[in-house]
Amino acid sequence: MSTCPQCGANVAADAHACAKCGVNLIFHYIPHPRIAERKERIPFSTRDCLPHNGVIQRFNAFVAVKITDGVGTMWCAYLFGILALISLPDAVRGGTATLVAWIAQTFLQLVLLSIIMVGQKVDGAASDKRAIETYDDASAVLQEAMQIQAHLAAQDKVLSQLTDEMRALRSS
Repeated sequence: MSTCPQCGANVAADAHACAKCGVNLIFHYIPHPRIAERKERIPFSTRDCLPHNGVIQRFNAFVAVKITDGVGTMWCAYLFGILALISLPDAVRGGTATLVAWIAQTFLQLVLLSIIMVGQKVDGAASDKRAIETYDDASAVLQEAMQIQAHLAAQDKVLSQLTDEMRALRSS
């Protein structure tokens, strides 16, 4: 179903004139279903992606998010760094193999884990911001397209009036 550019009445897709006001129709605007769908909901957030279907799943997700928030801080990385440095003297005394094992197993895994998590949080926040910006941009483009559609409908109205006037002049 499309709408009349002059009176806004619903018009059949194959109609050449509006049954309500009689204006000639040169274009049938049919809104895409996504337009109505977008009006109904806002962009997804991280909270929307968490499980909602059971107490155990919600509890597990809550604990995982809290631990991730705690471990994914630079303060935790500093704490892990200090903890790793406590065992450094023993690793140095153990020789090259022990020192390499300490670097790989203790320092890299313990400290870099937290630093990587901080970086991922920053990247995730930036990604969320970009997604919201993209959503807002798409909304703006949609509004602009609707303005163009309204402009074209106004032009259709004027062109229909001119066509009617020309027909009236021809028949007289």
